[in-house]
Amino acid sequence: MRILLIGPPGCGKGTQAKKLSQKYNIPQISTGDMLREHVKDLSDLGKKAKKFMDNGELVPDKLILDMMKIRLISDDCKNGYILDGFPRTIPQSKGLDILLESLQSPLDKAIIIKVSDNQIIERMGGRRVHLESGRVYHIKFNPPKVNNIDDITGEQLSIRDDDKKETVKNRLLIYHEMTSPLIDYYCSRNIIENINGEQTIEGVFKTIISKIND
Repeated sequence: MRILLIGPPGCGKGTQAKKLSQKYNIPQISTGDMLREHVKDLSDLGKKAKKFMDNGELVPDKLILDMMKIRLISDDCKNGYILDGFPRTIPQSKGLDILLESLQSPLDKAIIIKVSDNQIIERMGGRRVHLESGRVYHIKFNPPKVNNIDDITGEQLSIRDDDKKETVKNRLLIYHEMTSPLIDYYCSRNIIENINGEQTIEGVFKTIISKIND
């Protein structure tokens, strides 16, 4: 089962990818994790990528696709995989298609997790984090026992820059401009499945499973 997850930041892609990975015993492939691993291992591709990252530039699609090829031919991908966070643009999608065609392993499903912008802003804007431990709270859905205080240490909680309202709005704008066109692209391939991402985590998961099993 080869699955692509698409959706706005904060829609729950990572959570659902982990649950799918456990259920089907296939890896979750995140380009961010893949990049960090190559840079950490000082691979040739990692060294090239680091030059762009150190200059504050985007890593070119070709480099990402070269890393993706190495990852997809790994033994743990033989029964499938879940792509989380890639592709994000039409050029990346076309590059991925060429790669998957060469590997004779086309995508089975492109799953779109749909959540309204207002819901995303509420979800992400309400997050609070204890920076040292990484513990995450939410002022509405998972509040600390004492407002803005970590349950374990009693220390002050913080709002990550990525979760600030204006930052979230900008990320959504980029998503709509660059990533949303992927939906039209994959619609033409007849592999799209739309999921209501405003259900509970379990509700979203059950809906995804039902679509996969159709």
